Amino acid sequence: MNYVRGFIPWIAFAVVSSAGWQWGAVAGLAAGAGLLVKERKAGRAGESLILEISTLCFFAALTVLAFALPHSGLRHFGGALSLGWLALTAWATLAVGRPFTTGIAKTQAPPEVWDTPLFRRINVVITSVWALAFTLTAAALTAVSAAGLGSAVSTPIQVAGFALPALFTARYPERVRARYAPAAR
Repeated sequence: MNYVRGFIPWIAFAVVSSAGWQWGAVAGLAAGAGLLVKERKAGRAGESLILEISTLCFFAALTVLAFALPHSGLRHFGGALSLGWLALTAWATLAVGRPFTTGIAKTQAPPEVWDTPLFRRINVVITSVWALAFTLTAAALTAVSAAGLGSAVSTPIQVAGFALPALFTARYPERVRARYAPAAR
């Protein structure tokens, strides 16, 4: 579940934003910077840090925006903006043929499988599931925010938007490997 660490800045943003979106943005930026520095010091390759780099870019821009325009109407759409950015990141990595989950998977899989079609296919599917979940969650949060329904409605949507693809990610690779293992023999 190493990929869950990449979401710590987003969780920090969600939690701290109740004290003001500026402080949520700063919390996300600080957590993102700390995570990126920690991962680089641990020797993680740049390709496994796509989510962390994208996160840092988002929170740097959001922090500037939040302090420059603290009363902007965008402050009510922080969750939707966050998930929209994650969706954009995931879809972009698919579009360029480098699914963001691949670098993460390489930290957990043996090097001899990295160039196999099955490994690549698993990562395309997993990244697609995350991209779709981020997109649907962003759309739902936009509607919830526009309707002023509050955190009682948005929180379960956000939890589902992360929990469902995380559950899929945890189970899917083993199911696929089990299905194709007999064919590989």
